[in-house]
Amino acid sequence: MNRHIRKVAVLGSGIMGSRIACHFANIGCEVLLLDIVPKELNEKEQNLGLTTESKQFRNRIVNDSLQTALKSNPSPIYRKSFASRIQTGNLEDDLSGIKDCDWVIEVVIERLDIKQQVFEQLEKYRTPGTLITTNTSGIPISMMLEGRSDDFKKHFCGTHFFNPPRYLQLLEIIPSPETDNAIIDFLMDYGRRYLGKKTVLCKDTPAFIANRIGVYAIAALFHLVDEMDLTVEEVDRLTGPVLGRPKSATFRTCDVVGLDTLVHVANGLKDNCPNDEEKSTFDLPDYINEMIENSWLGSKTNQGFYKKIKNEEGKSEILVLDLKSMEYRPKGKVKFPSLDMVKPIDDLKERTKILLNAKDRAGDFYRQLHGSLFAYISNRIPEISEEIYKIDDALKAGFGWEMGPFETWDLIGLEEGLKLIEAAGKNAAAWVTDMSESGINSFYKNEGGTPTFYNQNSKSHEAIPGMEDLVLLDLCRETSTVWKNDDCTLVDIGDGVLNLEFHTKMNTIGGGILEGINKAIDEAEKSYNGLVISNTGQNFSAGANVGLIFMMAIEQDYDELNFAVKTFQDTMMRVRYSDIPVIVAPHNMALGGGCELSMHSDKVVAHAELYMGLVEFGVGLIPGGGGTKEFAKRLSEELKEGDIKTNRMRQRFLTIGQAQVSTSAYEAFDLGYLRDGVDEIVVSREYQLKRAKDACLELASNGYSSPKREKNIRVLGKEGLGLVYVGANSMLSGQYISEHDAHISEKLGYVLCGGDLSENELVSEQYLLDLERKAFVELCSKRKTLERLESIVKTGKVLRN
Repeated sequence: MNRHIRKVAVLGSGIMGSRIACHFANIGCEVLLLDIVPKELNEKEQNLGLTTESKQFRNRIVNDSLQTALKSNPSPIYRKSFASRIQTGNLEDDLSGIKDCDWVIEVVIERLDIKQQVFEQLEKYRTPGTLITTNTSGIPISMMLEGRSDDFKKHFCGTHFFNPPRYLQLLEIIPSPETDNAIIDFLMDYGRRYLGKKTVLCKDTPAFIANRIGVYAIAALFHLVDEMDLTVEEVDRLTGPVLGRPKSATFRTCDVVGLDTLVHVANGLKDNCPNDEEKSTFDLPDYINEMIENSWLGSKTNQGFYKKIKNEEGKSEILVLDLKSMEYRPKGKVKFPSLDMVKPIDDLKERTKILLNAKDRAGDFYRQLHGSLFAYISNRIPEISEEIYKIDDALKAGFGWEMGPFETWDLIGLEEGLKLIEAAGKNAAAWVTDMSESGINSFYKNEGGTPTFYNQNSKSHEAIPGMEDLVLLDLCRETSTVWKNDDCTLVDIGDGVLNLEFHTKMNTIGGGILEGINKAIDEAEKSYNGLVISNTGQNFSAGANVGLIFMMAIEQDYDELNFAVKTFQDTMMRVRYSDIPVIVAPHNMALGGGCELSMHSDKVVAHAELYMGLVEFGVGLIPGGGGTKEFAKRLSEELKEGDIKTNRMRQRFLTIGQAQVSTSAYEAFDLGYLRDGVDEIVVSREYQLKRAKDACLELASNGYSSPKREKNIRVLGKEGLGLVYVGANSMLSGQYISEHDAHISEKLGYVLCGGDLSENELVSEQYLLDLERKAFVELCSKRKTLERLESIVKTGKVLRN
């Protein structure tokens, strides 16, 4: 039976429930969000003359929770208007509404008795066949089913979302023995395709997979910090981005999650996993217990491992907890020779190998950390999972690790990992030593373009399920590379489609990538159906290489700078007017030149998490790679009579002038970076490249022909310039902007309006590109612009609003 999810009920509107509701609203579902009725009127409600029968009172908890979620940063919603898809109510008056829902998700307090009471009430109203799932993070799934009907049991399982649901990709699916296999298959697929999740099928074991391993890793690190006399800031430096982990690393993550939450999970594992060989690790060090006693729980109590204060000068300062004295102190400098050594190395795999072989204290830390982790994950097979890839998937999607632990083990080699385990005083599981003795030396393999994993049951490598319908660049790169240089790689992804991927630092665009784009189009026009531009980096592209621009500007080599900008512009125009379809598939940051590249494609297939913007104004420039021209062109297409004309002009001007960056792909449409009716959004990062490839083939099969160069772009001339100059002077007079910012504003307006033409006129794209390039180069000569460029180069900060 085809199952469609149109309306979802979420029971419980706390931090998780309200944000789960928002994410279902993100993907277009209607949502019914319910919570309990308050116990009594508060003072405000009494002053308003409300009674306990008033809807405003009865829905206070759910409405307050939803509003808190919607105001939170980062936002749980793709677009503010999507919140209208959420209807609120309470569990006493509105529970009958679940009869119209296709899926009911329980997210109430973690108490078995309360959950059972909720399920008993659900049985009264639920339509047979409706999905019922629980977001429990640890209560055994089977224990919740006592007294439930056969149909309820058949359609019931655990769906463990990770917080925040919009941003963390993991969704653990935990069936009971009575869950219908068809329901499991449906949820696994729906989570991937529609919710954009990495769905991981789990056994019903304590804390499931991600928290079982992740919390062990944190608990083991708590002890290691004690043993090695490391500081909080040292550990966070060692376990953050340098290791392919989130910026919040370890202790900042603990503060965000809440130390009490981590301790609760650790205590649950200690109590419920009597046969765990590392049970004693969950007995946490004294400093953790003291923090719990002091209610130093992190962000929720305004102090944990870190504490934000106002210093004597009235400025905000972050203090750090000294784990010996248990007093807060200023953060100290972190210095490890190995960290300095790997600083220029962008490749995580290469960096990790060096760190694990380092001869300083950091190297000792990494070897002990990984030895313990490798032992633990080996011994959790088959207890929590029969398959190793599920552990890697769960840690990457739930904890934000770029490499899973088995992948890291593969990186250094099976035998080297076994040595680390022995040096850490631990024991690997028998299946790993058997694997070693049989001559098998890797957990993963690429076999003929198929990703495989070592199955300890069959003692052989088997295909990883669910990969067959994806396009995987990592596999294509190994066997189907067509061309490459130091900055990018061109691969054949099948069916006559090429993909160009970047691999510079932050995927910034310089000469090597421009060469690659032109080469890719050359190859595609000769022998292929089309080209996709996408990559597997953390971000699509942080924009043009600011360092190169600064170098040419500081040396006053304006002819070279003009040539470089023209090369960028010409390449963007090549993307627009090639003889084959060019699809760009951006994700996360697509700033500056990355945004301009997207805007010149035939079609953008954007990931929903897209932070796109023309941000050049922030360093005293205007978009110079065709972005300003493209906004003028799109403005021409939108121009209408009367006030709308000036409103559109103002909107386009402010988008660039305020360096506005979208907070989602939907907002990128609102800001004008993406085109209605042309570009599209996919929620699943896994399926994004496949969809981009399919879109490329659709354009090719429909008889693609190169667009004609635009020569009839209507610009506003002096009419628009007047608006720009008046606005800039007004902002300058009010001291809202500097003289330099006013000058940049006038340059931007000059290009958008097509110069100081006496009236509305038709101009060509090349005319606008020449104006754009001239303004860009002139601004590069300004002292304030050079100062801003230098700051970006020195700090390495990404240019975004």
